[in-house]
Amino acid sequence: MSSDNSTTTPAVEKLAGKYLTFRIGEEEYGLEILKVREIIGLMDITPVPRTPVSIRGVINLRGRIIPVLNLRVKFEMSAIEDTDETCIIVVETSSDGVANQMGILVDTVSEVLDIVVDELEPTPSFGEGVDSDFILGIAKCKGSVKILLNTERILDTDGLRTLNEAS
Repeated sequence: MSSDNSTTTPAVEKLAGKYLTFRIGEEEYGLEILKVREIIGLMDITPVPRTPVSIRGVINLRGRIIPVLNLRVKFEMSAIEDTDETCIIVVETSSDGVANQMGILVDTVSEVLDIVVDELEPTPSFGEGVDSDFILGIAKCKGSVKILLNTERILDTDGLRTLNEAS
């Protein structure tokens, strides 16, 4: 088992750094802090017809239209009512050299963690046919497991690309 760790160490070392952690249900996730532009409270989200079910709609953030992805729905978790802690994490990704801002709807934001190499594990294999490309790795810190997400892969939704091109 230690030989597996030595072969994955360079990839895992690249993951060390600061992450914004948040919760969806009982699970805790993390996004690279450098991709996070801001965290905003829940605001009016305008539904957009004929978009994937995981796209809650768009918001007008200081004059800029930003699509909002409901991560709970994207991850096929049971729906819940919005709460006072429900918020939108605005992230910036780039596609073909063009920067795009998108919102990610989450149950609650936790904290910013500085995750070190010793706390990181590579993405485990979930077997054939299971897409885990959206997971950068797993962090074991503060007595719990945090799933570190690949922002570009999570937001890789044709409907989101279409909304960004329109805005």
